This record gives sequence, structure tokens and C-alpha cells, in this order.
Amino acid sequence: MTKITTHTNNSARLFARARRCIPGGVNSPVRAFKSVGTSPVYLASGNGSKVYDADGRDYIDFCGSWGPLILGHAHPEVVDAVQKTAMKGLSFGACHPLEVEMAELLCSLLPHVDMVRLVNSGTEAVMTALRLARAFTDKTYILKFDGCYHGHVDSLLTSAGSGLLTNTIPASAGVSQDVVSEIISIPYNDVSAMAAAFEKYGNQLAAVIVEPVVGNMGLVEPLPGFLQKMRELCSTHAVCLIFDEVITGFRFHAGSYADLVGIIPDISVFGKIIGGGMPVGAVAGKESIMRLLAPEGDVYQAGTLSGNPVTLAAGIATLKVLRQHNPYPRMAELATLFTETANEFAAKQGINAHCAVAGSVFTLFFTGTKPLINLDMVKRCDAQQYGHYHNFMLKHSFYLPPSQFELNFISAANTEDEITSATAATSEFFHRMS
Repeated sequence: MTKITTHTNNSARLFARARRCIPGGVNSPVRAFKSVGTSPVYLASGNGSKVYDADGRDYIDFCGSWGPLILGHAHPEVVDAVQKTAMKGLSFGACHPLEVEMAELLCSLLPHVDMVRLVNSGTEAVMTALRLARAFTDKTYILKFDGCYHGHVDSLLTSAGSGLLTNTIPASAGVSQDVVSEIISIPYNDVSAMAAAFEKYGNQLAAVIVEPVVGNMGLVEPLPGFLQKMRELCSTHAVCLIFDEVITGFRFHAGSYADLVGIIPDISVFGKIIGGGMPVGAVAGKESIMRLLAPEGDVYQAGTLSGNPVTLAAGIATLKVLRQHNPYPRMAELATLFTETANEFAAKQGINAHCAVAGSVFTLFFTGTKPLINLDMVKRCDAQQYGHYHNFMLKHSFYLPPSQFELNFISAANTEDEITSATAATSEFFHRMS
């Protein structure tokens, strides 16, 4: 495996060019590497568990395009499906067979879902879900949780995770106060705060939206009973429960997290994996709600490229592989191996670090506190130390998310040898810290 000590020359040149014509030099703030104190590495290709930068240097990839590449890069069945479909046309802006196949496949894999509307991104799916909830309930307010990220929807950019947390932006400029006033944001995992919010706003709440397992302030899992109480309160007050499963959907098994834990949301939002590495989003839910969408109902949503055939070919191929081969147990084993070994090393060397794991995702937090259950606790982590760790791992040919507040993703292409090498590098970093 190639060892490097500095960023690649071509990456530096590309970033200098990008800064002249792209704001901040990046097309998404999470790519900026700003929080880890360096400039971006430019990736030119990927295959299996590896990515290759603009100078051809290779890295073991634990970012996986931020989650969708659960089968690894350029999986042969996915690439084949994309190539065959692209040869027939890239887009039609019209109905086509693959959108029916994808909707049927999703409904078959998601027992709580009656109908699906395909869109182009998770943000677009969330926008539609909120609009549906307000129309269905004839109410306005939305309850969200600090540190959860639901795309760059105006109203949900307050106390959000992901790029806002990474770049220490409490709320986006350009969002009107009138829009923000319709949002209530409370601590994740706080049942008392949730009950109080329902008591105060229950008659005005249209929806509660939540990442059932938070992945946008690093990995934070729900405490026992938290999601169940949420469902109970929503049912009692006639409020729509929206599960944002853009990250969790098809990440822990070939289905939704909701079905895994036996909770039925009114509306679910999907993305990432169902596109097989290409842009996609989906709104899914109960028939009584979904039929409110135009042209059947009065809730308008549209998209020229929604249900793009090439995207759906990649997504269908991915979901079929996941259903047929079930890589989930093995991926979870690898994530657990890294986590347990890293935590053992940290304890032995007296390092304030703790790795959290759930299924095939993990986050190494630089803190002495565990478990982390909300945004306030996460914000006390040593993000600067994570930056040192990220750059150390990069120099040892491991590509991790350039933020303390994101997830690492294990794919079906990763191997035990790669995990062993990653834990050895992590141990060496801890040794240098001690």
C-alpha cells in the first residue's frame, strides 16, 4: 500500500483552479477538508474498497461517497446495469419501465410502505415529506432534533448536523425568520423535552422528523424507548411521524430501520443506497397520505429528472445484490472488529477516544465521555484532534470523512486485512498521542 506524506501535487493544483471558479473551491461544504486543517484530496477513480487520487495513489475507502456505495466502488453488476441502460438513453422526462420496477421493489422490501414517489435527492424528498405532512394534518409546525440533518431545506437548517456542524454554522444565512419560526428543535434522546414540546405545540404540530439513528453528528443511537415514545406521542396528537432514512435505509439490512425496530412511521424518506451511487431520493408512506400528491391530490411536487432511468438501473441492481447475497452480517463484523480494537488500544494507552458502532457504520470520537447521546455532548469532542487523526490516516492510505461529525462506512468490498491495517495505524496514532 502506497504511503504518502503530503497531499498530491495534482490535488493542490486542482483545488487552486477550483477556488477561482467554485465558491470555496467545492460543490459541497463537507468536501472542503477545512475542519481537518488541510485542502481536499481529488479522487479520480475507485474500484472495490479502494479509491485513487489524481496522482494515482490508492487509499482504503471508509467514506464510500458518504454512504451509498455499500457494495464498494464500480461493482460489476451495478456498472453493467448502468451501461446497458445508458445505451438506451440517459433521460426521457417521461414514464418508463424502470420507475415502476423500482417502486414495486421498494414496496416489497419495505412492509410499512404502500406507495413511493421518486425524486432526485434526499433534500428534495424531505421537502416533499414536510409538504405532505402539513397538507394531511392541516397544521404547520415541525418538530426536529438538534444535530439531525435533513438536507438544506430552509426551515431545517437550524441546530443541524453534517456540514453546518463541521463548519460551526449554527444556522444558514438567507433563511427568513418567518420560516424558522415554524420549527421547534429539541435535544435528541430527551423524552422529557419531547413530551413538553407536544404538550405545548401538539395541536399545531404537523410532523416530527428524525434520523432514527443519527449519522450527521457522528454516530448517535436512540436510547431504549425514545423512538417508541415518539411514535406514541405522534399517534395521540394526530401528528405525522417522518423517519429520515436517507442514511439508515438499507444500511443495516435489506430494508428500513423502521421495520428493523418495529416502528411504523407515517412517511419515510430514502436516498443514498437506493441510487447505487447516483443521485436519488424517495418519499414513501401510507396510501392515505401519498395519494395527496399531484396529479391525484393537491400537494404539488415535480421533477424533470425524477426517476431517471440510469439512476434507477444502478439502484435496482444494488438492491437486488443486497437482497440476494446479504453482506450485512460480515460488514457488521468488520465494523465491530475495528471498534473493539480501537477502544481497547485507547483504554490501554489512556487516550480520550471512544469508537461508537452500529451495524456497518462507526465514528471515532475524541472524548472521554461515553456514550454520546445528544448534540451538546458531541460538540465537546476534540475536533482538532480528530483532524490530526484524519490526516495521519490519510498519510497511511486510509480515506476517512474529513470531519469528526460524520460516519465511517464499511462496504461489502472491505476485507479483514484492511480493517486490521486500519486498527494498527490507529494504534500507532494513539501511541504518538500518549
